Amino acid sequence: MAQVNEYIRYEPDERPPHSIAAGVGFQAAVVIIAPVVLSAIIIGRAANQPESYLTWIAFAALLISGVSTILQAVRVGRIGAGHVLVMGTSGAFIAVCITALVKGGPPLMASLIVVASLFQFALAARLSLLRRILTPVVSGTVIMLIAVTVMPIVFGLLTDVPEGTPSAAAPTAAGATLVVLVVLALRAPVTWRLWAPLIGIVVGCAVAAPFGLYDIQPVIAAPWIGFPDGAWPGLDLTFSAEFWALLPAFVLVTLVGAIETIGDGVAIQRVSRRQPRATDFRLVQGALNADGMGNLLSGLIGTPPNTTYSTSISLAELTGVAARRVGVYVGAIFAVLALSPKVTALLIAIPNPVGAAYVTLLIGLLFVQGMRLVVEDGLNHRKAAVVGLSFWLGVGFQNQVIFADLLGGTWGTLLGNGMTAGCITAIVLTAFMELTAPRRRRLEVELAAASMPKIDEFLRAFAAKVGWDDSATERLRAAGEETLAILTQQADDAANGRHLILTARPAEGTVELEFLATAAGENLEDRMAFLSEQPEIVDEHEISFRLLRHYASAVRHQKYHDLDIIAVQVERTP
Repeated sequence: MAQVNEYIRYEPDERPPHSIAAGVGFQAAVVIIAPVVLSAIIIGRAANQPESYLTWIAFAALLISGVSTILQAVRVGRIGAGHVLVMGTSGAFIAVCITALVKGGPPLMASLIVVASLFQFALAARLSLLRRILTPVVSGTVIMLIAVTVMPIVFGLLTDVPEGTPSAAAPTAAGATLVVLVVLALRAPVTWRLWAPLIGIVVGCAVAAPFGLYDIQPVIAAPWIGFPDGAWPGLDLTFSAEFWALLPAFVLVTLVGAIETIGDGVAIQRVSRRQPRATDFRLVQGALNADGMGNLLSGLIGTPPNTTYSTSISLAELTGVAARRVGVYVGAIFAVLALSPKVTALLIAIPNPVGAAYVTLLIGLLFVQGMRLVVEDGLNHRKAAVVGLSFWLGVGFQNQVIFADLLGGTWGTLLGNGMTAGCITAIVLTAFMELTAPRRRRLEVELAAASMPKIDEFLRAFAAKVGWDDSATERLRAAGEETLAILTQQADDAANGRHLILTARPAEGTVELEFLATAAGENLEDRMAFLSEQPEIVDEHEISFRLLRHYASAVRHQKYHDLDIIAVQVERTP
């Protein structure tokens, strides 16, 4: 039997008392509210936008975060994960949004966000199609380059204080903030780590106040309830040269943000149930659609885009309350606080050195997350070349030390962003590796047990072509047979005729088999992960799972609305 998570008090479909749901929701909102608004404020300040615009984007960031959090929880059609995934302003967009604000103001940024969000809907609908190009190596490289593009801006804000301020003010406030954040991150128990951003910012503001960096008067003067003083910035529909030059960068960051949402969508499913279930990528697609809707609404209202916050996973584990009702309360609290100018003024008053110190740690963790994506995917010499070249070309173009005198106009704007230049390099190199790799052999059959002779003949011929001996050939055929047995059993359970496409390709002492079928049934990868905890074989279907795990060196299964993809890797020498 799979291990039961006894810490989960309420699963997503259960209904806790409103008092419990509201209490957990309030805790989540308080923990996350500062980062949601602070990222937007950092963008506006770095681009030298007026206070009226800062007020507007703080209001809009909270409002859209609330609406998209509710969408994630309640799941309207294919929009939403049906789990508690708190949405908030994405730190990955800091650099590109600042560039857009400088080049064309809020209307240009808003238009770019709206158009880029459409790509996220397309990605959610056809998530399986980009699996060979938008790899962990590409995504990890882009995430690392986000830090390269953002940190110079953040370092500038560390010393950005009003004239006449004592010279010790900025380093003291920033240092206090960073010390508290680091100590809590390194040594505090889980309960306190969740509150680390809020505690660090409060301590930083308290230290900054005696230096005159925290102006309390606007907070006192702001009403408790009301609408912001700022006005909707509108959209730029002229589609200028700046728009087309910056659009690739916004699309790339949107796709990278989608990678984070995919990870959170998988993780929240695994921590929200007492009895572990298979990861359902249809719910992940729903999370992507809700994320895309949040980005679309963010653009229409004129604030930086959303993303899922990984804090959601930690809160579910800590509180044991994963009910959707909690997500509804979090979203509602965000929306109510958006209509409080006093709360907005309290957050806007956070001094630049304090905010920059927080973002420094945030971006540092983001850089490490990118490294982890690359390393966990397996770093051979080819992938190392892709990462190394892409990263350093991105750094070179970002710092304008590569052919700066030859780049101007649209190309200068496009390649002047290190993240865009590095990502284009990584995608081109990855596509080159895919196109020049040994050709995949393909077989298309009906998904039925009667197709086994054709599959067996296909695998036997392929093994002979790549020079495998009898023992390795038998292992390859056996892996194909057990995978087909699992898929046909699922097809029978779904009572729905399906077709199967099988591809095979050699790769450094292994053969990669890929089974593509219309989606139905359960996720076999997750089920196989729990086989070792089961003391005996309970039915004939279980035999196929165990045998496949024996014959294959790796099995990956991704389930989407339109497609099942099972990748099976068989080694020549076990």
